[in-house]
Amino acid sequence: MSTRAGFVALIGEPNAGKSTLTNRMVGAKVSIVTHKVQTTRARIRGVALEGESQIVFVDTPGLFRPRRRLDRAMVAAAWGGAADADIIVLMVEAHRGITDGVETILEGLEEIGQGRRVALAINKIDKVKSEVLLALSEELNKRYSFERTFMISAEKGHGAKDLKEWLAAELPEGPWLYPEDQIADLPMRMIAAEMTREKLTLRLHQELPYQLTVETEAWEERKDGSARVDQMIYVMRDGHKGIVLGKKGETIKAVSKAAREELEEFLGRRVHLFLQVKVRPNWLEESERYSEMGLDFKDGNA
Repeated sequence: MSTRAGFVALIGEPNAGKSTLTNRMVGAKVSIVTHKVQTTRARIRGVALEGESQIVFVDTPGLFRPRRRLDRAMVAAAWGGAADADIIVLMVEAHRGITDGVETILEGLEEIGQGRRVALAINKIDKVKSEVLLALSEELNKRYSFERTFMISAEKGHGAKDLKEWLAAELPEGPWLYPEDQIADLPMRMIAAEMTREKLTLRLHQELPYQLTVETEAWEERKDGSARVDQMIYVMRDGHKGIVLGKKGETIKAVSKAAREELEEFLGRRVHLFLQVKVRPNWLEESERYSEMGLDFKDGNA
């Protein structure tokens, strides 16, 4: 039996379930999942195996109308991920239907989708009745000629296996792109930073969801098999620093504990995590911050 391998780009609006689906397909947590929109910043790739096929998922940032440099860089990364893929899967939320955002993506697909295979995955199917699903599927297929349509629940797993099997069979024949035991091609430092950022986002979802970023500054392997990880949390104002630290340092302690536990589970060994908070008013305009997130600073230009 010959092997197959290729890239699959998941595109859709923020919160469409792309990260959740990536994690389900890969069978491990490689992409951060929060209830806040626009949490995925870089094109995180998860590597999934199905039979003799290796499926490399490009989990793109959600496509939305960009207003500032970081937004523009994220949207450019999303379309770039789609343009580089062998197969594109558009994810649409069943209960939200064809929103203005979905309309915009359908327009973009007219150009990006040319010469590419594009499938449709209607997600969160447990939230609507079957007749609504069928009508939505019919309408979307009128707007764009999708190769296949899948009804799924990324969270509960319904329909995900059918989608995975179809992707595995449709990828081009060729050798695998990554070693068998590798599940993501992001550096471990970046995955660790994403884990901490997710915990901060969950904890501070009201106060400052997008006003901060996390970078892993140092990673030291210790003789006892554990790792020391030093991370810096950049915020834009002094007031934000106080919010991240919390009363008597409670917030940062809780975030550090949650991030450390998840990192230990991911690595299968002990981790000593040290977090610091630094005020950098202009971090959104600093090219190094974008490089750390795997984004192109130039893509943020108006």
